[in-house]
Amino acid sequence: MFTRSGSAEWQGGLKDGQGKVSTQSGALNGLAYGFNKRFGDEPGTNPEELIGAAHAACFSMALSNELSGAGIGNIAIETASKITLDKDGDGFAVTKAHLVTRISADGDRARIEELAQKAKTGCPISKLLNVEITMDATVA
Repeated sequence: MFTRSGSAEWQGGLKDGQGKVSTQSGALNGLAYGFNKRFGDEPGTNPEELIGAAHAACFSMALSNELSGAGIGNIAIETASKITLDKDGDGFAVTKAHLVTRISADGDRARIEELAQKAKTGCPISKLLNVEITMDATVA
């Protein structure tokens, strides 16, 4: 079993406050986030963007494992995960994740697409999200 951690600090009210997010590894260290970064166009990060990055990374690794396990080589994968945050009653909820991936690998296109679907549902972050996950896969 592996346990990894992230942490956040917040000061102030929701709209006028500011936060900092960090990861155990130090890859993120005190990265600013806030209301206008999340719901406006102010540069910076937000929880959904970080979830999208984690989802894209997890899917890409899971797909690489599926392809390698099937004997498919020369693998290159580029993935984005678009996380949708919708109004939900008095608050908000993450309602969708949409993977957009470009896969270059030696092998049968249909088999690669089949393995991409398997990775989409099998990666640990997909399982964590528990929302509708869709995908556009391009095999080059």
